[in-house]
Amino acid sequence: MHNFTCQLASGCIMENTKLTQAKIAKIDEFYTRWEVIEREVQAYIEYDANVFRGKTILCPCDDPEWSNFTKFFALHFKEYGLKKLISTSYAPDSKKYKGGYQTTLFEKNDPKYDVKKTQIHGKIFILESEDVNKDGKINIDDLKWDYMKGDGDFRSKEVMKLRDESDIIVTNPPFSLFREFLMWIMEGKKQFLIIGNMNAITYKEVFPLIKDNKMWLGPSITSGDRMFNVPDNFDLYASSFGSDEEGKKYIRVKGVRWFTNLDHGRRHQSLPLMTIADNLKYSKHKEIKGKKAYEKYDNYDAIEVPFTDAIPSDYDGIMGVPISFLDKYSSEQFEILGATESEGRGFSNGLWDEESKVSQPMIANKRIYKRIFIRKKGESNEN
Repeated sequence: MHNFTCQLASGCIMENTKLTQAKIAKIDEFYTRWEVIEREVQAYIEYDANVFRGKTILCPCDDPEWSNFTKFFALHFKEYGLKKLISTSYAPDSKKYKGGYQTTLFEKNDPKYDVKKTQIHGKIFILESEDVNKDGKINIDDLKWDYMKGDGDFRSKEVMKLRDESDIIVTNPPFSLFREFLMWIMEGKKQFLIIGNMNAITYKEVFPLIKDNKMWLGPSITSGDRMFNVPDNFDLYASSFGSDEEGKKYIRVKGVRWFTNLDHGRRHQSLPLMTIADNLKYSKHKEIKGKKAYEKYDNYDAIEVPFTDAIPSDYDGIMGVPISFLDKYSSEQFEILGATESEGRGFSNGLWDEESKVSQPMIANKRIYKRIFIRKKGESNEN
């Protein structure tokens, strides 16, 4: 399931099979758990306590009856100094994954409840500084809701208007629509915090944003997998699934990352590096230790650095590094020059030997995984 999930999220999807389409629909029903949201958001608060103060947050693709984004920001509404919290949900009949929708008591007990509208209309939820139930607090119980005119698709004019009203967009967008959702955000010129698959880094729509320092990775997820909740009737066919202490089903997904343009402290922390000589002598990696020099690519004008902690401190030339380098990337320490041509025509910024006719990086005629090309910042490289 892990590999399959990564393939789906990176666009490597087998077409024209009902089974595959069903699985694509299901990965769009992964719900981000509370602790994953809390750990990430706290990092921004620690860096800037006023990051959300006076702001309107929009959580599209988020039904507070099932998802945690709205619940989390509603709980911290006053503490964070929010101006307004808006959430929208997608109509059940418009979803690819048709199973699993259950009308909650929250909706059924409301006079506005309409059994037909519930299936074909999206819903909008709004929280402002109004103590609706007069209990002396502003929280989820003060949330106002109504049916939307349409189905709640983020691409609709109705939701686009909400995007334009907001300051910051926070959500877990459908994995299958990640690049389209990101372009939708950038079109609106908004700040954002969204979760997606790491392979999205090399999408042709995404990589230029990272290269130009218009987007970066969040600080709280740098390795391993994360648990996502799934609908109660979700068929768990993976090896890493189960139910938590509350009886909610979950599945573990590898390779997820936060993508954002909100500043955080880790972006300003330089990596501790060893010299070329020390790496070749003391590195913990067998691919580096004991060699006479770092290897060079056959078809790119750069040296191969297969591990982020093996980047040499005294090399001023161009280096190819794994995409996981971005977990520790500081734009104050390095500049990103490009990526391998296998990720997009022209991505290498002139480093590729086109006559090789092989876009994947090669060493001694052996192809290796995709790489990002970087150079250490310094006086010699800034002129």
